[in-house]
Amino acid sequence: MDENTTHKILVIDDEAVIREGLRQALTMEGYQVTAAQNGKVGMEKLQKESFSVVISDLKMPIMGGIEVLKTISVLQPNVPVIIITGFATVDSAVDAMKNGAFEYLTKPFLPDQIIEKVQAAIKKRVLNLESEVITESIPDETVAESFIGKSEAMQKVFQRILQVAPTNSSVLITGESGTGKELVARAIHNNSPRKDEPFVAIDCNSLPENLLESELFGHVKGSFTGATQSKPGLFSVASGGSLFLDEIA
Repeated sequence: MDENTTHKILVIDDEAVIREGLRQALTMEGYQVTAAQNGKVGMEKLQKESFSVVISDLKMPIMGGIEVLKTISVLQPNVPVIIITGFATVDSAVDAMKNGAFEYLTKPFLPDQIIEKVQAAIKKRVLNLESEVITESIPDETVAESFIGKSEAMQKVFQRILQVAPTNSSVLITGESGTGKELVARAIHNNSPRKDEPFVAIDCNSLPENLLESELFGHVKGSFTGATQSKPGLFSVASGGSLFLDEIA
C-alpha cells in the first residue's frame, strides 16, 4: 500500500456519488485521488500536475470522455485512461478504444474491479516509461535493428545493458545457443566509453586448445611448427575495446 501513495489518480465524473465512491475506494488502497466534476475541470488539473491514471466518465455535459481522451493524448500521452459509463454500447466502446482508452468499464462496478484496472494501468504506464528511457538511451542500431521484442523480460535485459555498459567490469552473458548473447555483448560495447574502439568476437568452442591459446595471446614467428610469422593475440587486438569470448563452457 505504501507504494501506491506515489501514484496519483484523477477521477472525472459529473455524478458526485460516483466521484466520492471512487475517491474512497482508491484512497483506501493508498492512492492519492483528485476529483473533477467534468472533463474541462479535469483537463485544467491535468495541465497543472501529473497523474498515473485517469478515470473518466464517458457522457458528461461539459467535455465528455472522448474529448478527454483526445486532450490527454496531447497533454500527457503516457497516462492510461479508464473510461467508465452507465450507457455502454458497442459503438461507444470501439470509439473509446480507437481514441486510446486503456480500459472500458460499465457502471455499476465493484470497487475491486476498478482497483484491478487501475493496478494494470499503472503497470502498463511504468513499462512504457521505462521503454522510452531505454529507447532514448540505446542507439537505434543496437536495439531497433539488433533486438526484437518489447516484453517485460526484454526491458530488463536492456536495463541491465545500460547498467553494465559504463563499467570496466568483465560481464558473464548466459543463455542457450542462438538466444543473442553476441547481440547483447555488442550492445554493451556500443553503449560503453569503448564504443569507438574494436569489438572482437571469437568462438572458443570452434578452435582446438593449442590454437585457442595462440589466438588469444598471439605468438612470434617460429614459436611452433607452422608459425611462419608473428601474430598479435586477440587480447592485444581488442585492447581499449571489448573482447567477446563465445562458447567458453
